[in-house]
Amino acid sequence: MPRSNHPRGRRPGPDDAGEDDSLDRLRAGWRRTEERRDGLWTVQPVTASRATKSYVCPGCNLEIAPKTPHLVAWRADGLMGEAADLAGRRHWHGHCWRIR
Repeated sequence: MPRSNHPRGRRPGPDDAGEDDSLDRLRAGWRRTEERRDGLWTVQPVTASRATKSYVCPGCNLEIAPKTPHLVAWRADGLMGEAADLAGRRHWHGHCWRIR
């Protein structure tokens, strides 16, 4: 029997249009809006490869070391406008953000 070592099908990539890739988009660092007790927040994951600086997590006051995946969050419904909300963004450990 001849050996078959060629791919059987094409795996969908991130550039494929029309496919439900919401989970892949979240894993890749796409923004989302979350509702919390104190209002709406924009949350964007940061992958380990994109985390180049250290930050202090406002949830636990511990360092988020470089090369550590984490989240960046800022108000989505602030009164002072989008620029002020973006300037007030903070870097959080994923766990600290979830228990917030």
